[in-house]
Amino acid sequence: MKTLRLFLLAFFLASAAARAGDAPPVYQLRVYTVAEGKMPALLERFRDHTCALFEKHGITLVGAWTPADPAKDGNKLYYVVSFQSVEAGEAARAAFGADPEWIKVKSESEARAGGPLVTRGELTYLAPTDYSPALPHLEGTHVFELRTYITNPGKLDGLDARFRNHTLKLFERHGMINLPYWHPVDPDQGAGTTLIYFVAHASREAAAKSWSNFVNDPEWKAVRAESEKDGAFLVRGPASVYLVPTDFSPIR
Repeated sequence: MKTLRLFLLAFFLASAAARAGDAPPVYQLRVYTVAEGKMPALLERFRDHTCALFEKHGITLVGAWTPADPAKDGNKLYYVVSFQSVEAGEAARAAFGADPEWIKVKSESEARAGGPLVTRGELTYLAPTDYSPALPHLEGTHVFELRTYITNPGKLDGLDARFRNHTLKLFERHGMINLPYWHPVDPDQGAGTTLIYFVAHASREAAAKSWSNFVNDPEWKAVRAESEKDGAFLVRGPASVYLVPTDFSPIR
């Protein structure tokens, strides 16, 4: 199954490169469920060791966050990394895992903490949409929001068109900062039906105001009604997690 997934990922990226004339980056969203009470140790390991080892092995850390509401959203670490290609990504992951320094750091950190720091890890390969903006330079600190949309069959293209032509501009109108927009590339993780993206807000209060203004915007209401006249795009409402950046996150 892993071989099939990597073949499909490589095929997708090769097709995109042929259309664009240049290979797009490969992204991974990783979500770690952290053992109770061990988040400080995990963050320390990232800060003091993991980030440097990522760089050593060609893994670019884009951002790292923890839930703003851990009681609601769990004791988790979210982070995004990127590679030049899927082949580079797989080679980097293998080299990182086999690095004697990493093996030593992992063993020592778990010994000090009395067991593994992470109880579960989830990894999703992602490809940027054609309307995904470049990462902006952010001044100050922000609250980030990770949103996931799952569409009804055949509706992802329509959702993409709405974001491309309307939604991003409306988000900006109401004070939200657009960050990368992605599609999963693994069929087992939502390829063809899922949109995943980040937006940034000045604060949770600013986020609440922005969303209220957005959903009540007459232009948004008209766009949504027109775009969904042949049926709703989404299986259910978007999933949303508010996140705060770690002190070692490149984007804050």
